Amino acid sequence: METKIWDVRNYVDDLSTYPQVQEIITGFKADEIIAIPTETVYGLAANALSKAAVDKIFVAKGRPQDNPLIVHIYEIKQIDQFASIPNDAVRALMNAFWPGPISFILPLKQHVLASSVTAGLDSVAVRMPSDAIARQLLKLSYLPLAAPSANTSGKPSPTNADHVLMDMTNKIYGVVRGFQVEVGIESTVVDCTSYPFRIARPGAISAQDLERVVPGCITEANFEIEKPIAPGMKYRHYAPDSPMELVKDISKLQLCEGEAVIAPQSELSRFDTSVTFALGETFDDITGAMHQLYSALRAMDTMPSIKKIYIADYSHVKESEALMNRIHKATSGK
Repeated sequence: METKIWDVRNYVDDLSTYPQVQEIITGFKADEIIAIPTETVYGLAANALSKAAVDKIFVAKGRPQDNPLIVHIYEIKQIDQFASIPNDAVRALMNAFWPGPISFILPLKQHVLASSVTAGLDSVAVRMPSDAIARQLLKLSYLPLAAPSANTSGKPSPTNADHVLMDMTNKIYGVVRGFQVEVGIESTVVDCTSYPFRIARPGAISAQDLERVVPGCITEANFEIEKPIAPGMKYRHYAPDSPMELVKDISKLQLCEGEAVIAPQSELSRFDTSVTFALGETFDDITGAMHQLYSALRAMDTMPSIKKIYIADYSHVKESEALMNRIHKATSGK
């Protein structure tokens, strides 16, 4: 299949005026899968009501069948079709953080969504993205769209359309070309099937952010469980082709030929710039590091001379949990 590319960057204010917009919407309704930008990463989107469409996601990504998908919606009332909002605390968090980079795991209504969306669970993760292009596509199609990251399973998630094309050219129906994403890592996932809630996957919205809206709503997280209830809980993810190792003290690192380093810009001056990639300006720039992480890992994959990668440890920095979660997955704990 020849993958179509729709460059909508000049039509963000009103996507309905884009000449090929109906081709995109018809694609969704014909059970095709299409990569779309969101504020977190680019997603591989398909009609969540169609088994045929959702099955194409798993084939294109090479994704394990027990790894559930997140359903993306345009507005809250769409949830009533396939899930339940269990209490007022959930609704308060939705009102506070949607549209935005957070997903809520909700009790599932049976026999509505394609079964592969939920990997056989009796719950489903739901998200309302804030990206302008994603929101308009969700409004124009008015379908719940299952949309995991638009990359080969296990590889770094795509933060621009070119990353998507590296993995998905001739595997999917099309790619909607938007801008570089805003956040750079996947959404926070909150399990709301029992109270207090727990964070199943950390993201840009932290437990502290949630607690400010509903005090006492979050219990201790457990990101490593046998049966994943959210993407990114069980399998090795986000990894570049070359082996990567976490470095506790980057100031003591000595690079050999064929090695590269990923660290804050402030730590890179003593290294050869041809084998470095900056994550933020300083260690305290967690927002910048999250925004640039996957681009750094993808950049390393374009350098065949690199045989090993070292990445700085940010665990001593406040609110680095989401960033370190992705780094630990990418390094397999090394």
